[in-house]
Amino acid sequence: MENYKSAEIQIGTLRMGGDNPVRVQSMLNTDTNDTAACVAQAIRVIEAGGELVRLTAQGIREVENLKNIKAELTRRGYGDTPLVADIHFNPAAAEVAAQYVEKVRINPGNFIKSVKKDNSDYSAEEFEEERLLLKEKFIHFLNICKQHGTAVRIGVNHGSLSERMMNRYGDTPLGMVESCLELLRVCREENFERVVISLKSSNTVLMIKAVRLLAERMNAENFHFPLHLGVTEAGDGEDGRIKSAIGIGALLVDGIGDTIRVSLSEPPENEIPVAYGILQATRLRITRTEYISCPGCGRTLFDLQTVIAKIKARTAHLPGLKIGIMGCIVNGPGEMADADYGYVGAGRGRVSLYKKQTCIEKNIPEEEAVDKLMELIKANGDWQ
Repeated sequence: MENYKSAEIQIGTLRMGGDNPVRVQSMLNTDTNDTAACVAQAIRVIEAGGELVRLTAQGIREVENLKNIKAELTRRGYGDTPLVADIHFNPAAAEVAAQYVEKVRINPGNFIKSVKKDNSDYSAEEFEEERLLLKEKFIHFLNICKQHGTAVRIGVNHGSLSERMMNRYGDTPLGMVESCLELLRVCREENFERVVISLKSSNTVLMIKAVRLLAERMNAENFHFPLHLGVTEAGDGEDGRIKSAIGIGALLVDGIGDTIRVSLSEPPENEIPVAYGILQATRLRITRTEYISCPGCGRTLFDLQTVIAKIKARTAHLPGLKIGIMGCIVNGPGEMADADYGYVGAGRGRVSLYKKQTCIEKNIPEEEAVDKLMELIKANGDWQ
């Protein structure tokens, strides 16, 4: 598949897309009317590494309180982090929110009410009538965003496609893609470029198919808007992390994705380390030391778990460095070919140390080997 290349856009002071790093974001689960709770949770997300913070704004009351939340975050030194208002069913709220925050997310599936009065299929005339109504309302919203320099996310959800799209395309990735493209064509007509797109589903396979199809279609129509990736309602714990890693990671290795949100049923600050872990695994944002270690077997010549813990404790402050820890010569150095340094079992109570695939010291007594590894890293200028 041809990789999708996005253009750079600006969201407040943050640049996204183009050659910028994949941005990490989360969404608060506090009541948007509770300023103190929102500010406290936003700060935890930001301090964990979140680069955008999203809040639900279901009505005008919640939208109006975004001003207070933004003001307090600014007062406390966190004002540069863009806030995103998440809007459903309420275009009036979206229009007001665009005046207060750096980005507004709208869902084309519920931005306007259906024109249908019965349960029959859409006629061609009814389909077009509703499309034009959506276009008119969307253009009015875009004009407000233009006035205030506000970015927009067109966020299509599998579970909330409009009745019109469901009627024509069914419950399919194609329906999600068409729902998005319809508004992207309006953005082009209106010369509005501060747009981010997402197609989300709790079904990981469907989400991947939909985003890949969208990337193909956008390439064909010469659209280059940044893409937001996420598996919605991923769950919690191990399940949520695995689903998110598969859905987001599969697209990142395709070259698709400019910002990610890991959606967990947990405190939002818990999502940030998972997001950076996915980016590290896909080699897109290196933020920590990477360890390449074998699982161990009957050939392992030292206590693998104890040694890994010792090496991690002394090298976790070296982001970008890759250290291989292998139980025997069968797994090292060949299986740690990508590592910068290697610690390999050479015999009972003996260890060999490597730089890349070159053995530097052989048969070191195990009790000296971790110290010797640290000396080797320092001698080669890789210690910070």
